[in-house]
Amino acid sequence: MEVTYRIIGTIHSPFTDQDTTPIQSIFSEEEGTIEVFPEYADGLEGVEGFSHIILLYHFHQANGFSLRQRPFVDGSKERGIFAIRHFSRPNPIGISLVEVVSVEGNTVRVRGIDVLDGTPLLDIKPYVRQFDHRDDVRSGWVDAKHIEEVKLKSFSPKDLREHEESS
Repeated sequence: MEVTYRIIGTIHSPFTDQDTTPIQSIFSEEEGTIEVFPEYADGLEGVEGFSHIILLYHFHQANGFSLRQRPFVDGSKERGIFAIRHFSRPNPIGISLVEVVSVEGNTVRVRGIDVLDGTPLLDIKPYVRQFDHRDDVRSGWVDAKHIEEVKLKSFSPKDLREHEESS
């Protein structure tokens, strides 16, 4: 079976290099814009009522995939690709939860962007607290890393690598 997706827009951000882009939106205060192509602009109606949206996008700079990869926050051990959020996936699809700053025409201004400039947008979904929030969550190997205690200027692959080398 072949699956085809339509690119519905482009994500614009200040990030142009994978190595210095934050690894998750929670580690970014940067703003960016989501440009939805004009033929999909009507689909943005109502988005301004949500504080956050989920972006689904194509990792356009990913080259191939590996079923085992070293996660950026724990370069000491390879893990299965489905237990990490690395871009080298069989289907290079990314996901980010970002804050909606404003919606104007076919453009959504967001905060907390962690995506390379020019990334093709596949979809936008509203973050709905009643549907998406869970209590008593386990986060596998990530829990043991105590990420919330790590103090870095940003959580980019470069910063994490330098932190690990100095530890």
